[in-house]
Amino acid sequence: MGADMNEHFDLIIIGSGPGGYVAAIKASQLGKKTAIIENRELGGTCLNRGCIPTKTFMHSSRLFYEARNLQEAGIEIDGLHLDMNRIQERKEEIVSRIRKGIKSLLDANKITVIPGTATIMDSHRVRVIKNWAEEQDTEQEPRELSGDNILIATGSKPFLPPIEGIEQEHIVTSDQLLSTNELPYHKLLIIGGGVIGVEFASIYQEFGCQVEIIEAMDRILPSMDKEISQSVAMSLKKKGVKIHAKSVVKKISKRDQLLCEYEDSTGVHLTQAEGILVAVGRKANTEGLFQPDFSLEMEGDKIKVNENFETSKEHIYAIGDVIKGVQLAHAASAQGIRAVENMYGVKQSIELSAIPSCIYTNPEIASVGLTEEEAKEKGYIVKTGKYPMLGNSKTVLSADERGYIKVVCDSSNNKILGAQIICTRATDMIGEFTTAIVNGLTTEDLGRVIRPHPTYGEAITEAIEDVDNMAIHIMPKGKKQI
Repeated sequence: MGADMNEHFDLIIIGSGPGGYVAAIKASQLGKKTAIIENRELGGTCLNRGCIPTKTFMHSSRLFYEARNLQEAGIEIDGLHLDMNRIQERKEEIVSRIRKGIKSLLDANKITVIPGTATIMDSHRVRVIKNWAEEQDTEQEPRELSGDNILIATGSKPFLPPIEGIEQEHIVTSDQLLSTNELPYHKLLIIGGGVIGVEFASIYQEFGCQVEIIEAMDRILPSMDKEISQSVAMSLKKKGVKIHAKSVVKKISKRDQLLCEYEDSTGVHLTQAEGILVAVGRKANTEGLFQPDFSLEMEGDKIKVNENFETSKEHIYAIGDVIKGVQLAHAASAQGIRAVENMYGVKQSIELSAIPSCIYTNPEIASVGLTEEEAKEKGYIVKTGKYPMLGNSKTVLSADERGYIKVVCDSSNNKILGAQIICTRATDMIGEFTTAIVNGLTTEDLGRVIRPHPTYGEAITEAIEDVDNMAIHIMPKGKKQI
C-alpha cells in the first residue's frame, strides 16, 4: 500500500502499536480515509518487543519450571533441558503470525500503511522519510502528507538512568534480553523492581538462573497494592530471588563479571552478575517527531493532552505511552478509540475509568479500580471481602501458589470500587470486576451469579460473600470450597 505525494487523508496516525492500529480501524469504520506511518514493524513495542514476546518467554519458562517439579503429580522426566533457539524461534513465529493478522485487518479496512519516519510539520502536514530497510531502491525523497487530523501514537522506549558505567557490554534493556538465542546469564541482576523487572525475574528464575533485584522504592511493584507487593516479594524470595529494596545503584564496573555498587540504609554494598537488566521505566518516544520550528506543550517527556486527548495544537491528538498515565497496551487501544470518537463527534463507546492492570508472574497478579487505601483517601467508607485461594479446590488440585481475591466496595450502597487478585488465571478473572465497576454493580449483583465448580473463578463468590460477612464457613475460614 502507498500514497501519492501530497495525498490528503482525514486522519494520519503515527505509530502502529495497539493504540495506533486500533484507532485506525475505528476511523475507517466511521468512513474516514486513514493512513498509518510506521518506522519499524507493524504492531509496535507491545507486539514486537514487549507484551507478546515477554509472555511467550514466560509460557516456556513456566512449563520448564513445572516440568522440573512434576514429581508431586506422579510424573518423572529424564533429560529435561532448555532449547533457547527453539524458544526464540517460537517467539518469532507467534509475533509474525500476529503481525500478519494486524496487516490483514488494516488491509480489510482499506487503511494506507506508509513505512518510514514521520516528522510533524504543522497541525495538518506530516513529512515521511522512507527507511532504507523498507525499500530495495535508494530513493530517499521525503513525501508530504496532509490530514484533517493527526494522531500521535509513537509509544515509548526503555529509559537508561545516568549511572556511572551503565554503557558497558552485558548491561541490557528488555528489548535486548528478548532477542537472545541462548540463555546468556546464569546470574542476572535487575535494576528496577517494577512490572518489567519482576516479570523478567520470574522468567529467569524459572529457567533456573540466579536472580537479584535492586529497587529504589521501599518495595517491589510500588504502584500496586502493598499487600500484593509483599506477597510477590515473599514468593520470589521463597524461590531464591534476592531483593534489595530502598537501594540506589551508584555505579557499575567490570572485572571478571559486572560489579554493581549500591547503597541502602546500612551502607554501600557490592554484588556481581554476568548480566544486568536495566528496567527502571520507559520514556516517551518523541525524538525527531517535530519540525524544529514546531512544538507541542509537554509534561516532562510526555505530550500534554486534555480530556479529549487533544494536544496544545488543534487537530493534533496523542494517546498511549507518549502521554501521562498508565502505560498499558489495552489502555492505549481504548484511548485510541475515544480519541477518534472525540475527533468526529461520535458518542463515546468505551469507558476509561476502570483500566485493569496485569502482571504475569507465578502466581499472576491483576487489579482494577481502587485499593482499600485509595478508596479511603477519596473519602469512601469502605467494606472489604477477602478469600484465600488455599481454600479453592482448583488451586489445591493444581498445586498452585497461594494467593487471594480481595474486593473493595462502598459501604453506603455496596457498589464495587476495586479488586485485587493474586492467583493462577488472575489476569482472566479481573474482567468480571472491571465489568462490575464500569456498570455500577453491587455485591448483591455479583452474588447472584452461579460460577462453575471446580474453577478459580468460583472464589469470586466467596470473596463477595465475605464483604457482608455472609459466608457460611462449614470448615475454618478459607476452607469452605474444599
